[in-house]
Amino acid sequence: MTDILLSLLILTGAAFTFIGSLGLARLRDFYTRLHGPTKATTLGVGCLLIASALYFSVRDEGISLHEVLVTLFLFITAPVSAHLLAKAALHLRVKSLAAVPRQRGEPHEPAE
Repeated sequence: MTDILLSLLILTGAAFTFIGSLGLARLRDFYTRLHGPTKATTLGVGCLLIASALYFSVRDEGISLHEVLVTLFLFITAPVSAHLLAKAALHLRVKSLAAVPRQRGEPHEPAE
């Protein structure tokens, strides 16, 4: 039973990590490209670390806390770093493919 759970966690983690890496390579915009490593890859690495913690907790006597600490550190630092990267990009006025929302009272621009 443990082997099946570990296999599912490893396959799920590998799939999320692959999708996140693929998104980083394939998306065209900085802001959309930022979602790959911060969302999917974080979940993928989290699944892999949880699988590792379960494996070493079952194999050895006692709970393996190293992976749990790395997972917590990853889940805390990834959103913060993504937020700082996005704010820096906004400060540097990096172009986005998304349309800028209209401010209240601005005239409507016709579609091209």
